[in-house]
Amino acid sequence: MTSPRAVESYLMDMDGVIVRESQLIPGADRFIARLREANKKFLILTNNSRHTPRDLAAHLRHLGLDVTDGDIWTSALATARFLSDQRPEGSAFVIGESGLTTALYEAGYTQTEHRPDYVVLGETRTYSFERITLAVRLIQGGARFIATNPDDTSPSPEGPLPATGSVAAMISRASGVKPYYVGKPNPLMMRSALRSIDAHSESTVMIGDRMETDIVSGIEAGMRTVLVLTGSTDRALAETFPFRPTRIVASIANLIDEIA
Repeated sequence: MTSPRAVESYLMDMDGVIVRESQLIPGADRFIARLREANKKFLILTNNSRHTPRDLAAHLRHLGLDVTDGDIWTSALATARFLSDQRPEGSAFVIGESGLTTALYEAGYTQTEHRPDYVVLGETRTYSFERITLAVRLIQGGARFIATNPDDTSPSPEGPLPATGSVAAMISRASGVKPYYVGKPNPLMMRSALRSIDAHSESTVMIGDRMETDIVSGIEAGMRTVLVLTGSTDRALAETFPFRPTRIVASIANLIDEIA
């Protein structure tokens, strides 16, 4: 057996790994600082497609994290990259916010309600019944159905909110067409993130807090995986899954001294 390659890059989920309820998880700032000191490539990932990388980076800097928009990779960016590869300079009817519309615009996509190549569904706090109805009709008319991620809910201070997966289920039920999900747990998102920083899966570690999204997609993309216990999964729950992370640690802070 060959020894594993030295770790040269890191992918990490945002919510539950770097931040929790708009608070920086202790040690996250020191972890990012150590990555920069050691000249390691990294990306912070999120399945949420609402915000642009610039907006997310500004929010993280406000919390005390030294990041730029180039350090963020969203399901909206992964979706735009996927569509650009599949059908360059195509067209789409989009339900979503600036994170998704901006990513598609920068990928050369025309956004239209007239015979689009795709219906692309992302996350928004203002889902419109009229636009959902139009999406159903466009899909029935031949548009291909893409969704940024399968998450059923998203967190808020008041409690869970319906998210992309829930609305996708409604559109799918009404149109009779299932969507193709680009975001986690699809390893496509991991591969597009690796590609964007010119990293190799065998020398990259994926750090996440969810077994069913972060860890499984990291495994399927060929990376070593670390489950942190600062998010939604505890040790007991992790043991119920048929797959295992490479390691389980209490927090991202436990990894700081291992960065060489």
